[in-house]
Amino acid sequence: MKVHLVDGTYELFRHYFALPSHINGSGEEVAATRGVLRSMLALLGEGATHVAVATDHVVESFRNELWDDYKDSSGIAEDLLSQFGLLEDALRAMGLVVWPMTEYEADDALAAGAAMAAADERVEQVLICTPDKDLAQCVVGERVVQFDRRKRRFTDEAGVVEKFGVPPASIPDYLALLGDDADGFPGIRGFGAKTGATVLARYGHIEEIPLNGGDWDVPVRGAERLAATLAEQMERALLFRRLATLDGNAPVSARVEDLEWSGPAAGFGEVCGRLDAEDLRVRVEGLARSRR
Repeated sequence: MKVHLVDGTYELFRHYFALPSHINGSGEEVAATRGVLRSMLALLGEGATHVAVATDHVVESFRNELWDDYKDSSGIAEDLLSQFGLLEDALRAMGLVVWPMTEYEADDALAAGAAMAAADERVEQVLICTPDKDLAQCVVGERVVQFDRRKRRFTDEAGVVEKFGVPPASIPDYLALLGDDADGFPGIRGFGAKTGATVLARYGHIEEIPLNGGDWDVPVRGAERLAATLAEQMERALLFRRLATLDGNAPVSARVEDLEWSGPAAGFGEVCGRLDAEDLRVRVEGLARSRR
């Protein structure tokens, strides 16, 4: 079997900005939620059998306590934020497993779920369905891969190295040095993509990089200056790596069997009514019947 792990928050944002507004009879904005459910129907229609969707039930996580400028819910449009809970309810009604995160983030749940699924020898492949660069750290050979569903692009371990210049294990270090605007931390001054990749391809992790540039045996311009900056900001660099490292302790399902889709729940019709999506109810129920 193959296991599909979906970043529900990414999907919600993507559909919010891609689709025109749709206000239901109660005055709720529901377009993005409708879009995500149709996307999940397409995934199931392509043959996916074991699926879980990780969501940010709230945007804030334990990382906000570590770094004041870490991403939070400020600036998110209210008609998008209001669909966070609606999406979770709708996905459950559709019969999908949902991992809603509060203390952790959806990315942490995807990492924990990937590890759980990959540990099951019955699983042929784990597909982490998001293009988010943070999840590259979870890729293992061709067994655990990233799948960008929009571009239909698979990224295995060789693909991670080709794209970033470092293996999956060094991705948190790479993000720590470069920074991540989306997550709200700036990185270490002077380190760009090429420099960070060159140094980490040689040394692997931040604490293994010599703090004397004269000891670097890689061709990097300004090694002395960069090493001095890193030495000065080592504590910050390690903090940024902590922010970039996905936490496999996030609470997810204990068994792969729990992820098997067997059709919608009893209240799915009511949810489809709220979403003005009667066609979705018909199609989902038809797919479920065809699998029995």
